[in-house]
Amino acid sequence: MSSLIAKWKSFDFLLLILFLQLIVNVTIFLDIPVARQVIGFLYFTFVPGILIIKLLKINEIERLEKFLFSVGFSVAFLMITGLLINELGPLFGISTPLSTLPLLLIFNGFILACVTLIYFRDESFKFWGIKPHEFSPLTLLITIIPILSIIGAMFINIYQNNSLLLFMLIAISLAFIVIVSSKKISSTIYPLTVLMIAIAIVYHSSIVSNYLISLGSDVPSEYFVFKVTESNTHWDSTIFLPNPNLGKYHTMLSITILPTIYSTLFKIDPTWIFKLIFPFIFAFVPLGLYQIWQTYTSKKYAFISAFLLIAQATFYTEMLRLNRQMIAELFFVLLLLILVKKMKPINKTVCFMIFSFALVTSHYALATIFLFFISFALVSLTILKRPSRNITVSMVVFFLILMFAWYIYTSKAIVFNSFVEVGNYVYQQLGDFFNPATRGSDVLRGLGLETPPTIWNAISRFFAYLTEALIAIGFIALITKRTSIHMKNEYFVFSTIAVGLLAMLIVVPGLAETLNMTRFYHVLLFFLAPFCVMGAEFIVKPFSRLKGEFAVSVLLLLVLVPYFLFQTEFVYEIVGSDCWSVPLSGYRMNPIRLYGHFGYVDAYSVYGAQWLSKNVNINFSILYVDERVRDNVLTMYGMIPGGYPLSNTTMVADKGVVFLGTLNVIKEIVTFQGLQFSWNTSEISFIFENLNII
Repeated sequence: MSSLIAKWKSFDFLLLILFLQLIVNVTIFLDIPVARQVIGFLYFTFVPGILIIKLLKINEIERLEKFLFSVGFSVAFLMITGLLINELGPLFGISTPLSTLPLLLIFNGFILACVTLIYFRDESFKFWGIKPHEFSPLTLLITIIPILSIIGAMFINIYQNNSLLLFMLIAISLAFIVIVSSKKISSTIYPLTVLMIAIAIVYHSSIVSNYLISLGSDVPSEYFVFKVTESNTHWDSTIFLPNPNLGKYHTMLSITILPTIYSTLFKIDPTWIFKLIFPFIFAFVPLGLYQIWQTYTSKKYAFISAFLLIAQATFYTEMLRLNRQMIAELFFVLLLLILVKKMKPINKTVCFMIFSFALVTSHYALATIFLFFISFALVSLTILKRPSRNITVSMVVFFLILMFAWYIYTSKAIVFNSFVEVGNYVYQQLGDFFNPATRGSDVLRGLGLETPPTIWNAISRFFAYLTEALIAIGFIALITKRTSIHMKNEYFVFSTIAVGLLAMLIVVPGLAETLNMTRFYHVLLFFLAPFCVMGAEFIVKPFSRLKGEFAVSVLLLLVLVPYFLFQTEFVYEIVGSDCWSVPLSGYRMNPIRLYGHFGYVDAYSVYGAQWLSKNVNINFSILYVDERVRDNVLTMYGMIPGGYPLSNTTMVADKGVVFLGTLNVIKEIVTFQGLQFSWNTSEISFIFENLNII
């Protein structure tokens, strides 16, 4: 009888999945607004992963890990299956394999096959074993925080009012203080809090403006290659693109096939795929790291470490303009989780292979960093005669072959060639070893060798230096065994490698500028963040009569809450100081900074770029354009990545076309050579004297 009941429960759950699948198909074919986007996205973000976990019988992982793996497997499923449909479709006469019908047929077939296999193979279906969470006012506050963030960003877009966003940042700080300082709050609330804070903090930045903001990053090029794939409904790895950088980005499935599937199936505006969906997936990164860290530290310490990662400005500024890296970081964290988790060998191998392929085809630099970590860890543990059961030679060889095979045989080895160029650049910089300037401004600022412009910047850097100091002290405490936290062989070696890489970025000329110091430090925090807690524990323990964990928590609150408020630029906005936060201070920002440095885009420029793309044949005209306008709005929304830069020496050729954006017409500024030079538009008005105006 119990067997029949279990079988019925399995059938009941699988029937629910099939019912949801039917709803998704109906909303897609009938094109029901909102339902198509929301239900479709949630279904394909979790359900394929749930079925893969059950199909592989990965039962040895915890509830939270199953939740994380379901997201990882689902995103990897879309990328890998999308690639297979893309490559095999033309063999069966399908010229547009990434269109709605082929995608739905294959995805529906996969899910039906999984459901059938699971039903006939298993007697029961237990996935999360969800227990009702005890309701409390704090839980309500935490779940409201992302809503505040979204509404606050909308208020910025419509009314230029940042009050709700400021209140949201205060709410995050208060929630963090209450949870960390209270002894009565259950640790079960930590994962929910990490996820909600992460979603709120990324959305407060990504939703501002109805268009993509580049922040001088790669998002215009990412958007360009995505639109090429979307318009063709086919990804062609050999396609000719105007410049090598575009070819490099075009090899990444995370910004070609993945967003094309989202756009095709769910009819989501391309801009909002990068502004809503990718940041949502990225918010699971700190949750995955929390799960890794809590196996070595207490859950509270892991929660504090996750908050440090989220609080660091790169998490919600630069990262939101690097869509391929946002997706790649999810797979990077899941691979780390696999390596430190006890799993059946066959499950570990299959998971490693799937997430490795997803990482390699998502972001080349992050894949290289991961290869460096596992290779060095394997060699180090072998030399120390502490052989690892979690990292094997076959894993390293598989990842190496996969990575170089993909990078060499796609887009004419552009990615592989870029690795060689980076190596040559760093080698050439070694001649200036004793010149501090070769380390880049970010390194100099991080070491305290750059003078802060205001007293508020000085205070902000003081708290940033405190976090760095605590991390350094924590690492010393770990290697001298002066901490209660103990790490396993693999994670200890990973952490040591992270410290070594950080030292190299400081010591080796040109390396920090090549790898981008701020982004690299963000990745290194995957390993270094817990050291901040260890450093606080090391400092507090000899002097405090209070219970250890509480005293450590108090010290960390005194450091991390001000650090968070300065990193988010909350303090600068409140005191009216110079502020670099577009969400909080875009309304009062200098136009060169807002439109030039940050690449802010508005409707005027978008409509102009789209008109130019539709009405002027650029292939038979010479285009002149402000460099910042070209690199942002014209590349993204005009699909025109080229053009000669405007300057005070420009002479327009016969049949030449001059394009002016909001920065040039409304703000009356023309920039040149990365903002090194700028003119008032009236100063170069002679360029337009003999031109027709549209």
